[in-house]
Amino acid sequence: MIHVGVIGYGYWGPNLVRNFFECPATRVRMVSDLNPERLEAVTRRYPGVVTTTDYKQLLRDPEIDAVAISTPVSTHFGLAMEALEAGKHVLVEKPMTASSEQARRLIEEAERRHLVLMVDHTFVYTGAVRKIRELIDQGSLGELYYYDSTRVNLGLFQHDVDVIWDLAVHDLSIMEYLLPEFPVAVSATGIGHINGAAENIAYVTAFYESSLIAHLNVNWLSPVKVRRTLLGGSRQMIVYDDMESSEKVKLYDKGITVKNGPESLYKLLVGYRSGDMYCPQLDVTEALRIEAQHFAECIETGQAPLTDGYAGLRVVSVLEAATQSMKERGKSISLQGSANLRKICA
Repeated sequence: MIHVGVIGYGYWGPNLVRNFFECPATRVRMVSDLNPERLEAVTRRYPGVVTTTDYKQLLRDPEIDAVAISTPVSTHFGLAMEALEAGKHVLVEKPMTASSEQARRLIEEAERRHLVLMVDHTFVYTGAVRKIRELIDQGSLGELYYYDSTRVNLGLFQHDVDVIWDLAVHDLSIMEYLLPEFPVAVSATGIGHINGAAENIAYVTAFYESSLIAHLNVNWLSPVKVRRTLLGGSRQMIVYDDMESSEKVKLYDKGITVKNGPESLYKLLVGYRSGDMYCPQLDVTEALRIEAQHFAECIETGQAPLTDGYAGLRVVSVLEAATQSMKERGKSISLQGSANLRKICA
């Protein structure tokens, strides 16, 4: 049995506690939060769980094997480093850290101590995204042409990060898992409409060595909530709508065929193919439940997590480049050594 301590019981913390509590391989021993009222909610629902406003008490507990961190991004590095130094395995909420340098230091510390470092890229563990990965691996889409996502809603405004670090991070983690390449450059534009606050609307474009391109639209000022992604390939195309209750993934047998016209060397013939639409059956198990079990298995077996520290580093490196580009009004920012990063980290 793996004993888990959870730091942070705000927005995401209750979900972590619930899933670790219900996971057969784990037991929640302690929860830490600065807000006593939140801790009272823990005690009411989980009477056997110890609560504290001092996270250091959690780290000092020799019975705790692993720590899950669900706090503001600016605190991730410090808390994760202290947990690793205390000999605890670590699961940290996305994004992993506020900088790629911090991410590298956590990876080095975890490897030095032979501890599991895992990032909470929850969407990677959803039935929908795992099915899309299966379809890509089977070659159903053929050569990938584009990844196009719209992730918008009204709020929630974050105080410590902009809309890219809050919403685009989800798509970047999905792209990291699904796409066969790592971006070589990133361009981003955005704007903030509240004085003193970060950007609340942004558009991010990722460029690849091949003809693959990715585009993300993220927005805290939309009157409707949209979570829709299009993946286009040479054979088939996918619409992934996370707001759908049942048919989240739809596979379309639609596309184009290109032929050189025999009557002219300069004439290009483009044909359009329109076939059936297919909705594959998806695993409906809660993603965080699968993630909690995977974390426990990695601790028990020593295997690298699917969303390990290197995956977190790659996502943070793209976020950094997008932030720099946005400050320079969309200037294309090269991801230096991206090919090597992918090779070493994969």
